[in-house]
Amino acid sequence: MQHLSIYLAGEIHSDWREEFRRHLADLEVDADFLGPQTHHDRSDDIGELILGEQPNARYRDLMGASVNTLRTRVHLRMADVVVACFTDKYRQWNTASDAGAAVAAGIPLVLVRPEEHIHALKELDAQADLTVETLQQAARAVAYILE
Repeated sequence: MQHLSIYLAGEIHSDWREEFRRHLADLEVDADFLGPQTHHDRSDDIGELILGEQPNARYRDLMGASVNTLRTRVHLRMADVVVACFTDKYRQWNTASDAGAAVAAGIPLVLVRPEEHIHALKELDAQADLTVETLQQAARAVAYILE
């Protein structure tokens, strides 16, 4: 069986990534997973850990975002496909940003969003290669790539 690298774009506060991995394992899909830093404190602190203490909160956030953007761009370019999952629980500007970057880079995008987000995500939905409503559907679509 072939192997895929999958960038998992989405909020970092729930276990949706683990659920998606379980669905892929059930389908015997061999994949590596890339994505944003999922440890919230590490993501927030990384700018100062690398660049040193910043003069205020604005620059602390900006430097952290710069380092995280570097990571995201590299990981996106390493990915064969991006799965962008919008859950119903959190504001997800980073998910939209990652999904848009995937589209701009020509990386295939599977958009996962609940029905209640149809209107809010209509433009991104129109640009995705495939839009589904569940992680199981996304896993089946990814498995189909390897048939």
